[in-house]
Amino acid sequence: MIVATKSIPDRRARTYAAKFETLLPRIQHHAKRAFRRCPCDEREEAVAEVVAHAWIAFLRLMDRGLEHVIYATPLARYAIKRVRAHRCVGCVRNVNDISSTYAQHQHGFHVDRLDQRDDRDGRWKQMLVEDQHAGPADTAAVRIDFADWLQQLPRRLRRIAELLAIGETTGVVAKRFKLSSGRISQLRRELRRGWDDFHGGALLV
Repeated sequence: MIVATKSIPDRRARTYAAKFETLLPRIQHHAKRAFRRCPCDEREEAVAEVVAHAWIAFLRLMDRGLEHVIYATPLARYAIKRVRAHRCVGCVRNVNDISSTYAQHQHGFHVDRLDQRDDRDGRWKQMLVEDQHAGPADTAAVRIDFADWLQQLPRRLRRIAELLAIGETTGVVAKRFKLSSGRISQLRRELRRGWDDFHGGALLV
């Protein structure tokens, strides 16, 4: 982690780290909740950025002798606002870099991955992890078959299948759909059997 602060003596650094670790679970909880609707990879990145911003704010408050005003929730809220403003720790904000979320925010454009769909038009989002041993033709055939299979599912079940296919845990999916983890595990098995009957593959693992 890159921290733009003065170097901290070892003993004080250990004290700071121990104190921050007591706040960390709560900070991460707030971050995950704030970015829960983001795709899995973007959510992980956002949570990491929140922790980084919270750490820097924590250090500054500790250095100013304000330990008594340090609480997890205000730190998390401050850090979440920084991340939503597209401020990244350790990165220069380059308004001319199209890959920079800051530049995208400033200029009003968005860069999409080629392997994802636009949620507004309901087209299938590619979620397959390509087999290193499969050829391009085989991979394309599986993608088409999986898309066709998804379209046959009821809307709610299709969304559950998509989330499981991109690697979401049963706990996260269960919370999203207000179901038990056991029910999601049962649906996972049913979906896998349905896919096996349709194609004979195994994507929902």
